Amino acid sequence: MNYEELLGSREEKTPQMEALPIGSFYREVIDGRFAFVVAIRRSLLDNIVFCDALKKECEQNAGLVHPHLMHFVPRRQNGDITSLVIERGSFQTLSQLLFDTPGVVAQKEFVLTLVRDLLDTAGYLHRQGVFHVCYSPTNVFVRKGTGSAMLLSHGSYYLGMQDQAAFYRSNERYVAPEVLAHGTIDERCDIYSIGRLMEFLYADAEMPVELRRVVKKAVSESPEDRYQTAADMRRAINLMGKVRGSLMTFAAALVVALISVGLYFELVPEPLDVEFVKPVPRQGVDDLLDDGFDPTTELGLIRSDSVGQLTPEQQEQQKMYEAKCESIFRKRYTKEADRILSKIYNSSYMGANEKKFVAGSSSTIEELMKAQVDIAGETHLGDARSQRLAAEIIDQLTEQKKAALQQHGIQK
Repeated sequence: MNYEELLGSREEKTPQMEALPIGSFYREVIDGRFAFVVAIRRSLLDNIVFCDALKKECEQNAGLVHPHLMHFVPRRQNGDITSLVIERGSFQTLSQLLFDTPGVVAQKEFVLTLVRDLLDTAGYLHRQGVFHVCYSPTNVFVRKGTGSAMLLSHGSYYLGMQDQAAFYRSNERYVAPEVLAHGTIDERCDIYSIGRLMEFLYADAEMPVELRRVVKKAVSESPEDRYQTAADMRRAINLMGKVRGSLMTFAAALVVALISVGLYFELVPEPLDVEFVKPVPRQGVDDLLDDGFDPTTELGLIRSDSVGQLTPEQQEQQKMYEAKCESIFRKRYTKEADRILSKIYNSSYMGANEKKFVAGSSSTIEELMKAQVDIAGETHLGDARSQRLAAEIIDQLTEQKKAALQQHGIQK
């Protein structure tokens, strides 16, 4: 008995099966060693469309090379593919992992690492013209030990199946509406499904406020309202995390400062000698929108489906208009973010306890993200650019407020 058989003897003799769209995932002994196998659903073996699609996926599987993709070889009976033998390795479905160790979701960065892995893998598949379609807990795998996300069979091969809802069965909730309605299939169907998976992972835990807006956008019914690519969604998650990190770092520093100075403002009632700095005269920079600049009409004059179709003069003019839009966003968002941040970075909150400050910080993050979306819409900036600018502005404002605290006697 080898080591794998020794481990296997500790488990139930009846193999644990997991229902995938194409069949059942379980372990069996092949040539004296345990291997993972997917037994194709018998009801699908009589479907010519499915069998042709399965054959095509088996032929192309070896050519899909990515660290988060699982490979397999078909096993035939009477000339028909009846099962898939998975590559050597220790795998389990995400649902099995959560059933065995539900507390893993609470581990720091587990969910975000999993989602980033899936988005990276989805981006690779999309470049190959393949879409996974269904990121349900039973159709996403993890490698035991490392917890790395793994994908096996991809739904875009089976779009010819007439009844998509019947094909995905209990996983239907994780499939985009346009897929079930036989509409246009592209990157955005995977965005939808990953968003649904994130909802599932946070079903028993409070979803961080910065992720709520990301998930809400990802699971929009209309594909046009979602993130357009996996890279866009990954960028949004990273940027929202950066915004929250800036605020939480400052909150932690403030709490430490409050303890160190013994609630400075209450224990030192005498007035402080404050040296006021005369502000620099305001430059004559007016809001470009008030000067008649309209991003909708101005950019519409020169935008094209392909930048390469524009003349050099038009490209230069486009850069100028985009710079104007960015300038408007910076000006408006800086003013609005400063107003929002001032609600918690004041003497009242500085004298509060940590619980009150953290609670105020959560609502502040949500308000900052809403302002970013609203102002970006007015200035016609894309999600990626507006999120990047918003993160930069928040970083600058928090640094200014740290400096202001130090001027009042509170050191980090």
